[in-house]
Amino acid sequence: MMRFPAAALLLLSLCLARQAAAEPQSYFYPFVNPYEATVMELPKEFEVRLPDEIPVREFVVRPFPKRDIPEVFWYEKGLVCSLAYQKQKAPLVFMIAGSGSRYDIPRMQKLQKALHQAGFHVVSLTSPTHMDFVVNASSGLPGIAAQDAVDLYRVMELAYREVRDRIEVSHFVLSGYSLGAFNAAFVAKLDEEQKLFDFRRVMLINPPVSLYDSVSALDQLLVNNVPGGMKNFDAWFHGVFTETMHITEALEPGGLSGESMYRTYKRMQPSEENLAALIGLTSRMNAADMIFTADVMNGGGYIVPKNARLTSTTSLTRYAMVSYQTRFTDYFDQWLFPAYQKKFPELTRHILLERLSLRYLEPYLKNSPKIGLIHNEDDIIMAPGDIDYLQGVFSGRALIFPIGGHLGNMFHPDLVSFMTGFLSGNKEGL
Repeated sequence: MMRFPAAALLLLSLCLARQAAAEPQSYFYPFVNPYEATVMELPKEFEVRLPDEIPVREFVVRPFPKRDIPEVFWYEKGLVCSLAYQKQKAPLVFMIAGSGSRYDIPRMQKLQKALHQAGFHVVSLTSPTHMDFVVNASSGLPGIAAQDAVDLYRVMELAYREVRDRIEVSHFVLSGYSLGAFNAAFVAKLDEEQKLFDFRRVMLINPPVSLYDSVSALDQLLVNNVPGGMKNFDAWFHGVFTETMHITEALEPGGLSGESMYRTYKRMQPSEENLAALIGLTSRMNAADMIFTADVMNGGGYIVPKNARLTSTTSLTRYAMVSYQTRFTDYFDQWLFPAYQKKFPELTRHILLERLSLRYLEPYLKNSPKIGLIHNEDDIIMAPGDIDYLQGVFSGRALIFPIGGHLGNMFHPDLVSFMTGFLSGNKEGL
């Protein structure tokens, strides 16, 4: 039986295994369509050269060792992280995965190689919105930036305890991409107060400004582009998933590589509308995994009936289809905000939304020379004016490419050079 969250991870691999190339001066990028830029990947000769193998070990942390794990999540035995290590003393970078992503997806593995090649120890961390994190490491309902940062910080502390006898660390740095970059900004602010790591540098790669606005924008890609409208969602989703499964059956074990993603996309040849809908669907499925898992971990009552007993053999199909039609904004308005307002009666919806934005951290981000930014002007998760806002906040600590979609140009040599140079302290800004 394929468990419910595996479906989301499969389509996530299909839709978001994306890389391409960008260059600030003599710019060459073949995908002017931002949706294609988000999904497509250039041949390897255009990307940064990375080693085939680096020394890596996986390890498990258990932030809540006495937590009672529901039977439906029988396979969860703790939160798995990975360490890429140097033989000599080196800085250690914590890398936070993007929305709904594990520590070991292909993008994270490539980032790990790029950073290791640049001389860092690398600890790779699962997103706080991924089901593994929600089950093993979340202290509440995921999606509140400050609380997610506390949970991540706890995981980082435990992770370092696990690896500190194996490696020699000179100092600590921090990075993340997409939602992971958003998380990293809040973790960095928390570390300013607690000084556990005293991060010397922080690099944010394609973060949203407002989490709520970016998720809403992605969701509109689905709502506006499903053929026949959302009333046809179930049939459309079944067709997309069936074709995806058919195409990927012949691929090598371990999931989609960059080249196989390129071949798969060419075979599917979706229209621009279908491509936009697929990207929106990926975001919706990420949210579905998170919401379903959080609901079960909190005793049900939102997607799953309250106190329902789900076992390893329970069919989750009906819950999956309800979850896939549930937006993050529904989760926020119907469950997340009311739950926090019960704890803090003075809290308004407007105040909570403000706290789910980098604008909430603006004085800190603007005045901290240790925090850098990489972004693309055509990033599909950004609202009008967001890039200009970030340029104003980060000024000379920002590298903005004109095109590249959302994370499309992530492994171009210029981008990797700026990322690793800034984290190492060799680049103060542009």
